[in-house]
Amino acid sequence: MSTLFIAVLSFVGFIVAYHTYGKWLARKIFGLDPQAKVPSQELKDDVDYVPTKKEVIFGHHFTSIAGTGPIVGPAIAVFWGWLPALLWVVIGSVFIGAVHDFGALVVSLRNRGQSVGEVAGRMIGPRAKFLFLIVLFMGLTIVLAIFGLVIALIFSYYPESVLSVWVEIPLAIIIGVWIYRRGGNILIPSIIALGIMYVAMAVGAYIIPIDIGAWFGIPLLGQTYLNVVVIWTLVLFVYCFIASVLPVWTLLQPRDFINSHELVLALVLLVLGLAVAGFTGQANLFSSAPAVASDIPADAPPIWPFLFITIACGAVSGFHCMVSSGTSSKQIASEGDAQYVGYGAMLLEGGLAVVVIIACCAGIGMGVFDRTPDPNSAAGYTFQPILKAGSTEAVTQQDAWRTRYATTSTVTKADGTTEVVGSWGSHGLKEKVSAFVDGGGNFLTSLGIPLKMGIAIMAVLVASFAATTLDTATRLQRYVIHEIATTANIKPLTNRYIATGFALLIAAAVALLQGAKGPGSGGLTLWPLFGATNQLLAGLAFMVIVFYLIRRNKPIWFAFLPMVVMLIMPAWAMLHQMFAPETGWLANGNYLLFGFGIVVESLQAWMIIEGILAWRNARGNYPELPQLQTVISK
Repeated sequence: MSTLFIAVLSFVGFIVAYHTYGKWLARKIFGLDPQAKVPSQELKDDVDYVPTKKEVIFGHHFTSIAGTGPIVGPAIAVFWGWLPALLWVVIGSVFIGAVHDFGALVVSLRNRGQSVGEVAGRMIGPRAKFLFLIVLFMGLTIVLAIFGLVIALIFSYYPESVLSVWVEIPLAIIIGVWIYRRGGNILIPSIIALGIMYVAMAVGAYIIPIDIGAWFGIPLLGQTYLNVVVIWTLVLFVYCFIASVLPVWTLLQPRDFINSHELVLALVLLVLGLAVAGFTGQANLFSSAPAVASDIPADAPPIWPFLFITIACGAVSGFHCMVSSGTSSKQIASEGDAQYVGYGAMLLEGGLAVVVIIACCAGIGMGVFDRTPDPNSAAGYTFQPILKAGSTEAVTQQDAWRTRYATTSTVTKADGTTEVVGSWGSHGLKEKVSAFVDGGGNFLTSLGIPLKMGIAIMAVLVASFAATTLDTATRLQRYVIHEIATTANIKPLTNRYIATGFALLIAAAVALLQGAKGPGSGGLTLWPLFGATNQLLAGLAFMVIVFYLIRRNKPIWFAFLPMVVMLIMPAWAMLHQMFAPETGWLANGNYLLFGFGIVVESLQAWMIIEGILAWRNARGNYPELPQLQTVISK
């Protein structure tokens, strides 16, 4: 019951925040006007600027900002205990993340759909624009490289997810043509498409799991480029090129709308499963994992400040400002929809992160029970604890949790063998992602869904959202490259196709870096940079929002305080990673990461200096937009 109570309390808090704090921001601070001219109407081109119903743009926006971020981040952060992770998700998403996303969306709406980087040039100064665009370019390059690898690994770990993910693409194109060429309705076709995806999940789980490694005898990773991770990464990048140059109504919007239904259905199933498991006593958050972990290995990063960069998308993420100002602001049909899309989508992502935390703790703990027939039970069965091999002692829920997280202890597994777990790096991406997939699958079993099908549902959920973020990030990178090329007068890169190809070529080069396990493994070494760079971007986006408000004589405290937090925490974490005496990049001779960190920290410092110099004359001095004919469509 306590597990269900925590989940319900969190969800109620999000709903109350939307109707109180979110409404105050919309009315009193930003003064949203449903009759105001918006970029989708003013610059309509049916490619990027497309007026869209708020339900459809909500689906695009939410699935683009979600990706694997609110899954992987919380799945890693519960290492420090579920309570700090839960508090940061709830408080961060309400007062920092949703304000960041909403603010970036409104600022872009009021500036003809320009990205926050381009707006920074007018709000802070020309140098600030170029600095911001460079940070955006670096951040998106990491996003493309890492997410391409993550999806490739998910396809390899869970081959049952592959068929459903790829079936969705032609279905989305058919729906897009049906709506925008024939004037059809999107709701019914998207629900039918979702049903087809679930059939494909069952086919992948029970009949045809698409495992190219097993089919062709190709290793997951290897010393040649002929390995599963490289192949899937290249296939995904080819798909991203096609998806990002097509008009948004062709694939991006309908696919994201289908994915939004997929997430809602999966969340409903997870919450129902959580409720049943909570009532039966099978799931217990308090006994499955520590509220605050005390046995942290010496080589693990400290909770301060790393909790705040490990959980990004579930609380606040700089990537969201790129979605808000890169694609969503070009599709919103009315300013009145901005709170629903910008503030509401972030709260829903916070809700997803809450479910992930519970699944990675209480859900994993359910794996120590067996469903046993019981004619005396109203349900027809009861859950009995699994015993350790050759013993009358039951496997504990914390045993199950500890096998996924590297804490200092000796774990006795179900087969009676012991395992010493005591190194932060001993468990990798597979263990963290599978903690949610397997934990969520356990919740679904309490509804009578077979575990194999439940795991397929969870794996498709993760892969679909990661793929959505990947193709949205490609489109955003094209915008950023266009803006940099325009500023630097590099005309070839202002072409849509050349800019997209250049973005993916750079990302592929980073993703397929040679590492200890061969091509593809080197790119994963950039993962530590993602959190700090991403959260630094949130701080810089807050700086643009603050300057927008102060130039319009608006209150700034509600954005200024989050700005300070999101400038300090990522810089602190980056410096720790760079200079820690024994585990730092410099101490271990990791000069690639160290050099990248130097560049990022230097850009941040320069951006802050530009802001300080512009502060004196900012209040009430709002620069007007240039004439419309000077705006170049991308």
